[in-house]
Amino acid sequence: MWFKTFTVILLIFSSPDLFASGLQSLNQHFYSIVKKELTQQSVPGAAYTVVKGNNVIVTETFGFTDKKKSQKITPNTVFRLASVSKPFAATLVNMLADEQKLSLTDPVTKYVPHFSLATPEAADKITLHHILSHSTGLMPNAYDNLLHENWSIEKIIGRFDRVTPICEPEKCYGYQNIAYGMLQPVIESTTNTSYKKLLNQRIFEPLAMKNASVGIDVYHTKSNTAKPHVLRKRVNTKKYDSRGKVIKRNIWRTVKVTPDYYKVATAAGVNASISDMSQWLIANLGHAPEILPDSIITKVTTPRIKTKKDLRRLYWREHLEDAHYGYGWRIYQFDQIKLIYHSGWVSGFRADIAYSPELDLGFAMLMNAESNSINKLSTTFWSLVYDHFFPDVIAN
Repeated sequence: MWFKTFTVILLIFSSPDLFASGLQSLNQHFYSIVKKELTQQSVPGAAYTVVKGNNVIVTETFGFTDKKKSQKITPNTVFRLASVSKPFAATLVNMLADEQKLSLTDPVTKYVPHFSLATPEAADKITLHHILSHSTGLMPNAYDNLLHENWSIEKIIGRFDRVTPICEPEKCYGYQNIAYGMLQPVIESTTNTSYKKLLNQRIFEPLAMKNASVGIDVYHTKSNTAKPHVLRKRVNTKKYDSRGKVIKRNIWRTVKVTPDYYKVATAAGVNASISDMSQWLIANLGHAPEILPDSIITKVTTPRIKTKKDLRRLYWREHLEDAHYGYGWRIYQFDQIKLIYHSGWVSGFRADIAYSPELDLGFAMLMNAESNSINKLSTTFWSLVYDHFFPDVIAN
């Protein structure tokens, strides 16, 4: 099996023009699938991009920034990335570690001294490595609920003195946002520069991610921004699908962009357009080594802890054979394709990004609605890639 997979990959790299042509053909089919799905789910707006090597193969946009349909989604329309922000923070921390400005073995309490846990000295055992890989031993999503309250991040962190770890660090996986947010003071105290400014200097500006930013301000000052939508209800259309099942239509409600998850900028504070995501994918595929060296890419995508729960994800579970978390990235075995992946979900927005190092291929999708269609469409894209370029593997 591995030999046939290697053979297919070898053929792809030896015939890049043929592969690019095949992607154009694949996209024609995929575009029609996306358009149909978004229409069926009444998703207000979306965009996706496909990159191969250092080239953008396609960028497609759909719908409008809000229900009024006064402004179309464009390649430069800004969306919230939610947890797709984490790879940016992880990359920056590893850059600083490479420059010996910090060590991943440093305890987080070195930078966030008021962080403590109910178990004595337990907080001192949690290192930057554990924060980056979600292997802190804390309960999953600890105190995320307080982000929606009128609490400062400092006050929320102070609340952890009531929390007892569920395991020793590195012994179990527990996805975090508040803890990931602690990377911001780590970065800022070691560089004497704000996280926002440093991300602009080290990643956004060098990669020509012209619409990318950190924080809620973009939604107060910019006009080409996607507005968030949450599901209000589903109504019966009195129509039936081919299986005789009643077709229901989603009714979405436009909501305000809130500061909640912006409080943890390193976990969920980045905004970007689909054109920005193209450049980010190209860099992570290794085509901007002067900005994002291969050594950093390798470190952030090395599997650190197993994430068994991911194997049960809707749509993905039909294809996933293995799943881990690295530093800010998930590492999936999708059939015979290794994928570096992350998703994001915050009130009114969804985001997905993935790339295959072996195929030198990347895909990202952004939506301004909380629709699970993004899971369905992301898995459909990679399934089509697999079916299109791995026929010998499938036949055997």
